[in-house]
Amino acid sequence: MLGKTYLTKQASLLLEFARTTSDSDLSAKLISKAADLKSQADPLPDKDQGPKAPDVALNDGSGRPSGS
Repeated sequence: MLGKTYLTKQASLLLEFARTTSDSDLSAKLISKAADLKSQADPLPDKDQGPKAPDVALNDGSGRPSGS
């Protein structure tokens, strides 16, 4: 499955290409495809929402696990 970051980047690139072309038909098609990609990306979570591995401890920035 493609991620939100990937789809958003691809849509952004298509919009950039659409702005640089002088062919109005091509520009319209690129904008349409960018909108399709954005609609696919919108319902996806911003980041991986999966569970953390059991051996991963959050730290307080001191290099030690928090609560120590």
